[in-house]
Amino acid sequence: MRLRDVEPGDGPAYVRMRCDPEMMAHLGGPYPQERAEAQVGHDLALVASGAGMVKMIVVGSPKPETVAGTVTLWRHEIDGAAAAEIGWMVLPGHQGQGLARWAVSGVLDEARRDGRWSVVHAFPGVENDASNRLCRRLGFTLVGERETPFRDQLFRTNHWVLDLRG
Repeated sequence: MRLRDVEPGDGPAYVRMRCDPEMMAHLGGPYPQERAEAQVGHDLALVASGAGMVKMIVVGSPKPETVAGTVTLWRHEIDGAAAAEIGWMVLPGHQGQGLARWAVSGVLDEARRDGRWSVVHAFPGVENDASNRLCRRLGFTLVGERETPFRDQLFRTNHWVLDLRG
């Protein structure tokens, strides 16, 4: 398995991830196909601007170069202040294999080496046990529960932070 940067041809992988009801259960439901495809362009621009990293999780099965998920680290405002947030998704057929832990850890390690990132926030849904366990295992500190806006909705999330500076 490996991590690679998002590429212009990743539209089909984005559709598989973002249009899947199970995959998007904690994120407001599936996207329309055209929005999922358009997200690739947004993510390519984010990476090109230096304001984020978007990594595709690539595995060797069921066929070589299968995209199993993604990890995104991006800068934006949280509560009116500049911040960095990380999010991830692994397709249902690849969950439970340690891919998320491996991939998120890899992106955090790259961000540490890069030196431009400091405190990273994560906001998994309070009912998303797997993502909350992952935050705990990777050394994030639970700040508390909050309502987090996403896709014009408010979600009950746990707010986790990790200081990459040490």
